[in-house]
Amino acid sequence: MAILSKEEAKKIIDKVLAFSKADEISVGLSGDRTGNIRYARNSVSTSGETSDLSLSVTSVFGKKSGTSTINEFDDASLEKTVRRAEEIAKLAPDNPEYVPMLGAQQYAETNSFSESTAAINPDYRAKAAFDSIDPCIKKNLTAAGYLEDSAGFSAMGNSKGLFGYNKATSIDFSITVRTADGKGSGYAARDYNDASKLSTASATEVAMQKALASSTAKALEPGKYTVILEPTAGVDLLQNMMRSMDARNADEGRSFLGKKGGGTRLGEKLFDERVNIYSDPQNLEIPGSPFSGDGRPQEKVMWVESGVVKNMTYSRFWAEKQGVKAVPPPSGFIFQGGNESLADLIKGTEKGILVTRLWYIRAVDPQTLLYTGLTRDGTFYIENGQIKYPVKNFRFNESPVIMLNNVEAIGKPVRASGNLVPPLKIRDFTFTSLSDAV
Repeated sequence: MAILSKEEAKKIIDKVLAFSKADEISVGLSGDRTGNIRYARNSVSTSGETSDLSLSVTSVFGKKSGTSTINEFDDASLEKTVRRAEEIAKLAPDNPEYVPMLGAQQYAETNSFSESTAAINPDYRAKAAFDSIDPCIKKNLTAAGYLEDSAGFSAMGNSKGLFGYNKATSIDFSITVRTADGKGSGYAARDYNDASKLSTASATEVAMQKALASSTAKALEPGKYTVILEPTAGVDLLQNMMRSMDARNADEGRSFLGKKGGGTRLGEKLFDERVNIYSDPQNLEIPGSPFSGDGRPQEKVMWVESGVVKNMTYSRFWAEKQGVKAVPPPSGFIFQGGNESLADLIKGTEKGILVTRLWYIRAVDPQTLLYTGLTRDGTFYIENGQIKYPVKNFRFNESPVIMLNNVEAIGKPVRASGNLVPPLKIRDFTFTSLSDAV
């Protein structure tokens, strides 16, 4: 029962709406089947599957709102949930920023559901783990991995006539491989909507190669280096930047898009002219939901074009206050790139450092987007277009804004954490100290 059809979901939502005595009511209904398998030290430690179906009701009187949730769907329970939401709303203080609910909307068709992922069972997960663990055992390496698959739906409706429904699937896999002496470590991650695209064996092979190649790391002096950030490294800093494109924070001077003394940097060229970033829920490689959490349609949006900031995200309240269109945050973004592979970028580098992954990233200054963190699981020195030797990990202090002004080359985008991100060659990337961790 975890995945309801569009008709089944609408029937339940309409029933809940009919119970309402509030000025406005919105209903959210969602369900999924989620499975996972986890292993460490070349042995499966946990595996399981859960199924969930839940409904939330938000009732509004004037500018007072209350929300109640339930996972029982008989008529008496549904009506009780509506009454409870209404009771909470009457007790709540006014929300001075409340915006009336949206009316009926038109949503684009997206292709975020894959039957191959929905059909995953314990046998599939066991084989996926075996295909990763077995080659590691044969080479005296130690694997630790996690696979999670999900198939579900989300639906929403309200008393103004809005209704939306979407089905989606996802599969996420990550693998860390260590050498027997613990001195070498490699990592790889893959995520898709369509499970037929995933090979845990090929992803593990990448992590194995990095582990074996990184076991004799040498120390380099910290400083500014040309780096090649693999997509698994670059995506973390880019996601942080994309999450910081809220217009209200900019207008109030609390983000990198705000100007001292007032105003924003919307329309300004802040990055290298080769930087183009957009979102599109209908993109076939990273299909997303056709609607945002509050029911606004997700549309194709250009965020950065030729280095110029073209859009910011707006809540409905802030957009109304500013007299502009309310643009929801994207579920995923696409960083346009070229046709060069990661290997091509390495071949074109005289001296530099290849970074597999960044972790433990923390904000230092939100107004400049300065972050600090560590490299991990395979960091290598490049000379004359070849990987020469592994190097010890670094702590970095860098801002994606500065980073995207120091672009030397942009490779072909690949999917990473639900986004399309190219490998990036960046000059003058700042490493501040060494780390003994692998």
